[in-house]
Amino acid sequence: MSSDGFRLALGTLTRVPAGPVDRVTRPIARTAMVLGSVVLIPVALVSAGIGWAAWRLGAPDLVAGLLVVGLVAQLTRAMHWDGLADTADGLGSSWDRERALTIMRTGDVGPMGAGTLVVVIGLEAASYGSLLTTRWGWLMVAAVICVSRAALVLGCLTRVPAARPEGLGQAVAGSVPSWAAAVVWLVWAGLLAGVAVLGGGPVWAGPTIAGGGLVCAGVLLWWCVRRLGGITGDVLGAIIEATAAGAAVVAAVVGA
Repeated sequence: MSSDGFRLALGTLTRVPAGPVDRVTRPIARTAMVLGSVVLIPVALVSAGIGWAAWRLGAPDLVAGLLVVGLVAQLTRAMHWDGLADTADGLGSSWDRERALTIMRTGDVGPMGAGTLVVVIGLEAASYGSLLTTRWGWLMVAAVICVSRAALVLGCLTRVPAARPEGLGQAVAGSVPSWAAAVVWLVWAGLLAGVAVLGGGPVWAGPTIAGGGLVCAGVLLWWCVRRLGGITGDVLGAIIEATAAGAAVVAAVVGA
């Protein structure tokens, strides 16, 4: 895997200065998307660890969960929140495909985007807060945050087109073969199972949590491709947040 791909993933998905990548080729894009969940590991561990410490010091569950969500946003420049809000506004518009893409490109947050942000962030924070109170729950929170970035390989599968001929979506669209995406998700399902067992939960909790995130990502991706004609950078951000919320809620429900 090229160092350019690693730097593209690090610089795009975190606030860590990684240096510019002069030209995003298909191999570089593929490497960046496959490593998306890996470069988030330090961010996830720090955020979950601080949230757990806050809970141990007496903070209410929801406060600790919100702290985790806020830290992740700060350490990733909240780009995925922006993508989620823009995508919700575009999908919620009553205009045609081109108008929807124009709405997403403007960057203004409308009522659909604002409402979606509140609901999704609330689901993540409440679920993280619940998990932080369980044995090794902070590690499960960190794993869920990382696995949410595995949604990138789903959004960049070879058969998924770009919605427009410019932007981040065009640069990475169609770059990930199905086998690579399957490997990424199987690895994270296994890691989630290990964390669940470590915390005293059942081994099937790991694949179930991964499946919850995958279903949310898949449904939203299908909707975006059908409505917009493909992916954009905003759509990738939106499916990341959808995956995080879905996986977090399932993890909280199964008590992992």
